[in-house]
Amino acid sequence: MSDYTENDKKQDIQILHSMGYAQELERRMSSFSNFAISFSIICILSGGINSLGQATSGAGGASIGIGWPLGCLISGIFALGLAQISSAYPTAGGLYHWGSILGNRFTGWLSAWLNLLGLVTVLGAINVGTFYFFFGAFGATLGIEDTLVNRVLFVAIITAGQALINHFGIGLTAKLTDFSGYLILATAVILTVVCLISAPSYEFARLFTFGNYTGQPTMAADGSLTGAAVWPTAVSGGMAFMLGLLLPIYTITGYDASAHTSEETVKAAVAVPKGMISSVIWATVFGYVMLCAFVLMLPNMDDAAKQGWNVFFWAMDAQVNPVLKNIMYALIFLSQLLCGLATVTSVSRMIFAFARDKGLPASSALAKVSVKYRTPVAAIWTGAVLAVLFVWFTSAITIAGTPAYSIVVSCTVIFIFLSFVLPIALGFLAIGTSKWPAMGPWNMGVGTYKLVAVLAVISMAIIFYIGVQPPNDWALEITVGFLVLTAIVWFGFENRRFMGPPIGDAIAKRKEQIAAAEAAVGEA
Repeated sequence: MSDYTENDKKQDIQILHSMGYAQELERRMSSFSNFAISFSIICILSGGINSLGQATSGAGGASIGIGWPLGCLISGIFALGLAQISSAYPTAGGLYHWGSILGNRFTGWLSAWLNLLGLVTVLGAINVGTFYFFFGAFGATLGIEDTLVNRVLFVAIITAGQALINHFGIGLTAKLTDFSGYLILATAVILTVVCLISAPSYEFARLFTFGNYTGQPTMAADGSLTGAAVWPTAVSGGMAFMLGLLLPIYTITGYDASAHTSEETVKAAVAVPKGMISSVIWATVFGYVMLCAFVLMLPNMDDAAKQGWNVFFWAMDAQVNPVLKNIMYALIFLSQLLCGLATVTSVSRMIFAFARDKGLPASSALAKVSVKYRTPVAAIWTGAVLAVLFVWFTSAITIAGTPAYSIVVSCTVIFIFLSFVLPIALGFLAIGTSKWPAMGPWNMGVGTYKLVAVLAVISMAIIFYIGVQPPNDWALEITVGFLVLTAIVWFGFENRRFMGPPIGDAIAKRKEQIAAAEAAVGEA
């Protein structure tokens, strides 16, 4: 980063000081690293593959050919709104601060809890997806069974490894996520070529042909057509297409990681919004080409729909050379491990930032930064442990015949997008006022931002509607229950205790505290 001058560093630190915080974390991430951490969490080789059944067992080929770009556009609207705010307020745990700065203590606190709950459970879901990919790719060869013990043990081991790497500093983590960015792009290109070479024909029309496979059973382990349907309730063709949108919407998320690592990114006011937007664009384009190639490779769309969640492995087994297939599996598995690594970084910075303002139990410990590694060690391991516990408890519980894990993951996506839309909507009201007097250096214009904010609210309504459809209909009750519980906790306890981030005179009073915190970690 030879172009990062002392003046640039002073500007980054000055912005942080103006918000009342010390430069405790180490600012070593380049613009590319900031892009790469979001791109690694989005990981089209994780969500794009592990969630394929939602599309192929929904509206079939059209769920990819038409649904993927539409779903990415819906998710990308949130990225645009968050990017604009991040340019004005580049700080770790961005969503929490934006909710507070643009709204009030309550909206900041709510944004934090929604985002934190979403990040912890997403980390668990990513690593569970990695387990199931590993199980589908190598389970039969290694004699591994899908049991609760094996699943939780696998998730615990890889999550601990991801936390350990994060523990040793942002330098190592950034190098690995940089590598992950290149790996994902290269693997997506290779998989695209493999699919096209293995395709029996190039029936492009299937990418724009609407089917309706909802309510249909899938292949069971014994080869009979008695397996659980991906979408158990038969719905109209239009609704089947909407359900298929969950594939791109669920995949294209996690770009808030660019904001969570703001305090470790050079020239953050410009690099962070660019990292968010570019990660969505690249994931959208490469994911679309890769998944279209996969659809073209399928022997038959009707048979593909019958495979349910196993459609990827079924197609690879049927069409791809075994040696080449295993090479692809190894590359995809590595990409998914690095996806989890980046997610640990994101969740730990959210915990650190919220704890820094006394928003969590044991905040003093969770906000502590290692002098040696310049990382929030307690926050890293707390996020990792919580993710494993989430997987353990929800995998062992069933609600109305549906595993609690799948219901909670559906809620998780709703919580994450709620945490996105809250500061965006508040920004619509705050832009041009004393709360948000001026755009940052990355500037789309006030009028464009307000349009994006309106579209984000509409998109949130769409995501919520399709996110609570069967088999995740319990997600509605859980989401409402969580919001009710949140109101009780806030008005009963937190309203009197939680002060929120520093504002006004409180920032000026922190001058000596900031200097002491920076001296403690050796920040020159």
